[in-house]
This record gives sequence, C-alpha cells and structure tokens, in this order.
Amino acid sequence: MTAANETALVLRENHDGWVMLTLNRPEKLNALTVAMFRELRGHVEQLRDDDTVSCVILRGAGKCFSAGHDLADIATGEAVPSRGWHSETLRMLEKLPMPVVAAVHGHCYTGALEVALAADFIVAADDARFGDTHAKWALTPVWGMSQRLPRRVGVATAKRLMFTAEMISADEAVRIGLAEYAVPAAGFEEHLGELAGRIAANSVFSHAANKHLLDVTDGAALDAGLQYEVLEGRGRGSDAQERIAAFTRK
Repeated sequence: MTAANETALVLRENHDGWVMLTLNRPEKLNALTVAMFRELRGHVEQLRDDDTVSCVILRGAGKCFSAGHDLADIATGEAVPSRGWHSETLRMLEKLPMPVVAAVHGHCYTGALEVALAADFIVAADDARFGDTHAKWALTPVWGMSQRLPRRVGVATAKRLMFTAEMISADEAVRIGLAEYAVPAAGFEEHLGELAGRIAANSVFSHAANKHLLDVTDGAALDAGLQYEVLEGRGRGSDAQERIAAFTRK
C-alpha cells in the first residue's frame, strides 16, 4: 500500500489493484468545500486513464462519510470555477471506467448523499444515516440529487425523502435500495478491503465495458438495449485467453 499526504483534503491510498479516496476534513465532519471538490476532481482526472486501477473506494475520515455541503461556504459565497462545476465533477466521478463504491459510515447528508450517489453503488456501515435536507434550508439541488436519487430508489420514495428532509438508518437505506447492504461498523474497514480485492481480481477491461453498456443503455427500451449490447459491445479483453487458460489448468 502507498500512503497519502495526510494534509490533503482528499487522501489517496494505492493498494494492490485498487485505490482508496478519503474525504479528509474530520474536524469539520468532512463538510464539502470548493477546495475539497477541486482535490477530488484532480484525483478523478488522474484515475480516468489509469488502467492499473480496477476499483475505487470513496469514504470519509473520522466519524462519518460527510455531513454535507459546508453551510459556511454557502453563506459567504463560493468561488466556483464555472456554473455546474460541482455537478460536472460528480459526473466525471460517475463515468470513471472502473467501479466506484461509496463506503458510508456515520452522517451522509444532502451534498454528501449527492456525492455518494455518483458512485456505482453504496455500501453502508450499520451506523450510517442518510438524508436530503435541501428543503430544510430553502435550497434546491444542483449536484444531481433530483436525477440520481429517483433513479436509485424510485420517484415516490425520492419525493418522500426530499419533502420531509427525514434522516434514515442504514437498514432503511438498504430496504429502499439506496444502499446495497449494511455491515457492522466494527468490521467496516476490513470489509472494504475484501470487497475491493474481489472487484480488483476481475478484468479491468470487463469493468470498463460493462459500465459503458449500463450507462449508454440506461432508460432505453429493452430491444434497443439488446441490439446495442450485440452490435456495440466491446467483445473480449486482451487478457481473456490468459484468464480462461489459468482456470482450465486448475
């Protein structure tokens, strides 16, 4: 494992075939600022063309994943590089060719939930709590909540969460399909390493090809999706024969 710069707002740790990105403002519950997003975007840009990385785990340092968008930044006015810059950054994260897993423990509210939803799926520690509080502060989402949340949990459930600003538990997040599953907080770190290792053991080529198929055909009619899969699928990776041969020799 390669250690990261501990003073960074987003830490990167390189493991065997996978990367851990950690939101790193634990003293502020990893509240999201422009500076933190800028570092996250830098990591995403580096990962985009790195075919040695098979999986990215995104998590938070300290007590939680993130308490959300830093309200102090909002109050003082944020100097963003361009309109939609945060949303663009999360779309870049979402479109990484390798699987991205959001690993959520503790708070995951509003802007933090928008970040987590840009991952391919969410794994929760059993102490995780999720919520969308835009309505509590007379705000509307601009980082993707209105688009990704209903696609994940359904329109009616998304409306309930957005209208009530209700905080929900890890178990409820799993029940509604927001999180894939929950694991005990005590073993969360170990589980993430095991999960990333299982993903990293599989083909980088297949991960990228499968993500492309799923992204391009999302929402398409079934017949159109089936035709795209046959005609536009990327076929076999360069390591296919080697992997098959290794299996048959067992």
